[in-house]
Amino acid sequence: MKQIAPSILSADFAHLGRDIEMINQSDADLFHVDVMDGIFVPNISFGFPIMEPLHRLATKPLDVHLMIVHPEKYVERFCDAGAWSVGFHLEAVDDPMPVLELIRHKGVRTCLTINPDIDVHRLDPYLGEVDMVLLMSVFAGFGGQKFIPESIDKIRYVRQQIDSHGLNTLIEVDGGVTVDNAAMIFDAGADVLVAGSAVFHAANPAEAIRQMKQ
Repeated sequence: MKQIAPSILSADFAHLGRDIEMINQSDADLFHVDVMDGIFVPNISFGFPIMEPLHRLATKPLDVHLMIVHPEKYVERFCDAGAWSVGFHLEAVDDPMPVLELIRHKGVRTCLTINPDIDVHRLDPYLGEVDMVLLMSVFAGFGGQKFIPESIDKIRYVRQQIDSHGLNTLIEVDGGVTVDNAAMIFDAGADVLVAGSAVFHAANPAEAIRQMKQ
């Protein structure tokens, strides 16, 4: 099933409640929550103070993407703050398994993420250990970047690995997703598309979401 996860980072924070309600009423499936620490990525976004109103107002699950160093220090707090899924970067940890176990222990879905410069084969040992993998199709840390075309081959590879092993792991793709390329990304094997600017900067955000899911 095709799913769209609008990135709340691209919302208008002066009217956050309005934008949350717009997503609630739309055909979107998830809220994507980008957490940046200014160390793992150059930008700083938000943390627990934004999770609280999101959890209170959102009627759709919160898909949390941690772009931070030492995710093991924070994953349990994000689970407690209302996350439906918590993802962190493979390249941010020495061993992802203990961090995944912390998330699982909280009854929250697990997600493992890689940036475009990380060999996609490094995900192979973990495809059966996670609920979802997030393939970044731009470099984490900034919105509004162009989709990296080589990402399509990575999506196809991961889809083949998942299907050949009979796994139920979802493939999420984040970066440069638009109304124009959503069908191509879904066709390559993605299950969930994260869209920020393409939704919140659209003249009609709800219609943009609907078109991506067609």
